[in-house]
Amino acid sequence: MVDIRRFSGLHRDRDWTRDRTLEAYGKHYTIGFPHEEYESGRPRIVSPLYERLRTHRAVFGSKLGWERPNWFAPNGMEAKDMYSMGRQNWFGPVGDEHRHVRAHVGVFDQSSFAKYEVSGRDALAALDLICAGDVAKPTGRLTYTQLLNSRGGIEADLTVARLADDRFSIVTGTGFRTHDLAWIREHIPAGLDVRLDDVTEAFGTLSLMGPKARDVLTAVTRADVTNAAFPFGHIRGIEIADAMVRALRVTYVGELGWELHVPIDAIGDVFDALMAAGAPQSLRPVGYRALESLRLEKGYRAWGSDITPNDTPFEAGLGWAVKMKSGRPFIGREALEAVSGLPLKKRFAGFVIADSEAVLVGRETILRDGEPVGYLTSGGYGYTIGKASATAMCAMRGRDGRLPDRRRLPAGGRQRDRCRPHRPRSLVRSTGHAGAGLRPPQNNGEARRRAGLAGHRYIGRGYFDPRDLANRGKRVDVRRESAVPQGLLDRQHDDAARP
Repeated sequence: MVDIRRFSGLHRDRDWTRDRTLEAYGKHYTIGFPHEEYESGRPRIVSPLYERLRTHRAVFGSKLGWERPNWFAPNGMEAKDMYSMGRQNWFGPVGDEHRHVRAHVGVFDQSSFAKYEVSGRDALAALDLICAGDVAKPTGRLTYTQLLNSRGGIEADLTVARLADDRFSIVTGTGFRTHDLAWIREHIPAGLDVRLDDVTEAFGTLSLMGPKARDVLTAVTRADVTNAAFPFGHIRGIEIADAMVRALRVTYVGELGWELHVPIDAIGDVFDALMAAGAPQSLRPVGYRALESLRLEKGYRAWGSDITPNDTPFEAGLGWAVKMKSGRPFIGREALEAVSGLPLKKRFAGFVIADSEAVLVGRETILRDGEPVGYLTSGGYGYTIGKASATAMCAMRGRDGRLPDRRRLPAGGRQRDRCRPHRPRSLVRSTGHAGAGLRPPQNNGEARRRAGLAGHRYIGRGYFDPRDLANRGKRVDVRRESAVPQGLLDRQHDDAARP
């Protein structure tokens, strides 16, 4: 099915649409390189930081017309993508950005985020029905939530912040602006006193992420940003560079951090203030390709690839974000109640490839006992763990339609219970890398020591015991959730996925 809500007002421009269509048509007979960007009609929409980021040697990509920094070229290197089927020229610089965020602090220009405000006497009632998560929280709280269809499938994946008793802010991914706005508007019950506004261009967004993020923020505001005064999952109004900023304590990279939603005409001053105050903490701008590798290590989902309208929160490992125990109605509740307690038909899973030279881009086929069980929904490289990493939605049933036999463990694995995913003892191999066998990750001190992660503990909802496939030479580590050490993450976190 083709959903016209993937388009935006940009596509009403006939000249822009013609030029982009001609470029797309021409690519039908050229080599389709991974990560290749379109060139026509650019730049179309830029944030006020565009020229500042160019001086930092940003290499831009585009998303729904917005120019966004994908990576930053170091001095002496041409600031341009060089496409190939293997590792491309940005692999090293993106790794530097990734490691910098894990060890220090980085700032991402995410002004292209789609932003809405919902207000009115019945705003809470409307959102409580539309959102699967519990948005009925006190003012100043955030909720990571999915919006579900009548089948229980995930139609949107976003964050809702309560600004007042009758006013909410919603932030979602750049590419989903039209889709998510339409979904919310179409499902506000008739007769309710609710107003829905698109305020995307009213605010720019700077994401300040990394272990030293609090040091930088403390240096630019008089507000108390300690953990006690500003816990995870909260929103506060703070002043930076004479501008009132909405600061959201949330992360998509697995580190301490804030999203700073700044009035668009003040974002340049706020960026300059952050860069000046952050110099002692080595603050630097970071691009979207590092953001992708950071979120893959953490296991955060991306809507449209990892999770879709055909996947339920249970299958996506997001059942914890659904207000099933509240007793309150929401769209999709009946569908979820109908499958609650039944074995899962498919399950979101994470993969780590031990082959250090493996290149994953997504859509690689997954085999289990020689049978296709799915494909990678996202693929990339985890620079912290030093391995290719990926996510997938894997079928839980074999070709015969049966679930794995509880009594047959060697290759079929077992189904624990309705709350836990399939836990295979030996799993699949990616057909993109012939000869790569599979081994689950080791949750012990020796493995952590070899990975250079001694002293850290792993997170996730359980781990596989190490078992090697007898007929494969190379090994592939397989994890269900995240194999990132807890010490690398903000201790209070959620899966606020917003590409």
